[in-house]
Amino acid sequence: MRGRKATSVSGTNDGSDYSSLRLDRTGQAEAFDAIGDRYDEAFPHKEGQVGAGEWLIESLAPGARVLDLGSGTGVPTTRQLAGAGFEVVGVDFSARMVELAQGYVPTATFHQLDLADLRPGGSHDLGRFDGVAAFFSLLMLPRAEIPLALRTIHHLLQPGGLFALSMVEAHVDDFAIPFLGHTIRVSGYLLEDLHKILDTAGFEIVKETSYTYAPATADVPPEEQVFLCCRRRD
Repeated sequence: MRGRKATSVSGTNDGSDYSSLRLDRTGQAEAFDAIGDRYDEAFPHKEGQVGAGEWLIESLAPGARVLDLGSGTGVPTTRQLAGAGFEVVGVDFSARMVELAQGYVPTATFHQLDLADLRPGGSHDLGRFDGVAAFFSLLMLPRAEIPLALRTIHHLLQPGGLFALSMVEAHVDDFAIPFLGHTIRVSGYLLEDLHKILDTAGFEIVKETSYTYAPATADVPPEEQVFLCCRRRD
């Protein structure tokens, strides 16, 4: 993920609306439909993700309503949050991932949706949440859309709600990479720039960790994973 097709943070969409963007998910959902369970096999070490999930569990009230954006197979995050007694809703754009997650975490509710569907005035309204987890889901978007996604998440959260986010630190925009025998497109920021867009979107970072991680597959290079625990500013 170190290749470059970069745009500056100041040159991205200001997050006000989606009207100027063409939402292109070509091949993205299909790749994850085909990958299925192999995703968890390729990424067996999820200490950072589990740790950020624990932060949500420790910080939210019992029975809190939590959204898992890009829930994948539901393992580990949806299962972890549901096991803590939260009301968990999972959203993923891959039909196969939703099918797997429904089997692995039957106590949660899952929807096959795009994050853009949840924006203010979008096609689906799932209500408001006390917490949101978005682990490696926003990196599937082009940079121009990421500020919009963050504003959507801000909209989905109750005032003062909590947001756990993970990204891969990399200076790339909509960059094609081989991934478990398929091609996906990914985006990322250097850490200082990621801090700026979170601040602009109305989030305060309260905790941050990072891990250098080498996936258990030959076609994905080592990466720097960043986990940011945030609070929505009112």
